[in-house]
Amino acid sequence: MITKAFVLGAGLGTRLRPLTETTPKPLIPIFNKPLITFALDHLIAVGVKSFVINTHRLAEQFDQHFGGGNYAGHNVTLVHEPELLETGGGIKNAERFLQDGAFITYSGDILSDVNLQLLIDEHFRAGNDVTLGLRDTGLASAVALKERRVVDISNRYGVPGSHDFANIAIWNGEIFARVKPKTKISFIPVLGEWIGSGGKIGGVVLDGGKWFNIGSSADYLSVHRTISSENWKPAFVADVGWPKPVHESADVAPSAKLLGCTVLGPNCRIADDAVLDDTIVWDSAQIASRSHLSRCIVRSRQTASGEHINDLI
Repeated sequence: MITKAFVLGAGLGTRLRPLTETTPKPLIPIFNKPLITFALDHLIAVGVKSFVINTHRLAEQFDQHFGGGNYAGHNVTLVHEPELLETGGGIKNAERFLQDGAFITYSGDILSDVNLQLLIDEHFRAGNDVTLGLRDTGLASAVALKERRVVDISNRYGVPGSHDFANIAIWNGEIFARVKPKTKISFIPVLGEWIGSGGKIGGVVLDGGKWFNIGSSADYLSVHRTISSENWKPAFVADVGWPKPVHESADVAPSAKLLGCTVLGPNCRIADDAVLDDTIVWDSAQIASRSHLSRCIVRSRQTASGEHINDLI
């Protein structure tokens, strides 16, 4: 069992702009549930008791969500990075909270129900220093895997890659001695050197289950459609009411029409005769009367009027 996790929340979310201009990517809502909380729920289900989340841009929004130091009865520590340290530097920066025993890292901007227990079991069975979760995504192939051992990463030693990193991994405490304090560095060169010095870097292919990497507004809408059409709800999600298409505090005029996969966030207002089709409305946004929106995203506290198709407002 692994009881500690480092959840990465400090990314800039550049691929998802302008959605992430006002909301950090890990906090964008998926059927009114912040994206990062799926990672926390997933980890709780395999025994994680405490979390460290790194923050950077719009850090005050993480404070609003986790400022009490708690999520679902589990301890949450926020570690702010005034300057981004990337994955390797971020892990080192959180050393004081993670240094006793193995810990798991999980990107706060993915949505997945892969079998984490397979990764944990392999880490301890093989006595690995690090065990990477891998996918056959077709998006990239930076990791060269041979008989459950990672033999190269990013072609450092000339071995062609075969798998994509699934943004989930298990690390032993030896990682901390391999990264200098306050250093901006990815984990990739760290692992490359570790492989070269004989480190036991393992890999487990986690192709079962769903794995969403939301890289565009179209991806964001598509995730909602998939959840709705396939009635997908991971077993680890404890929220009884999820997925929640219409938040209980949304104010919807009786004459408004909600069609397709439309989702309304808290405190939003949909005025008379508005028509929303496959449209996601974030908290405190307003849709004017007689507006018609199709395949749109309306961000927090924005106002939409008139006719919009495939727009981000």
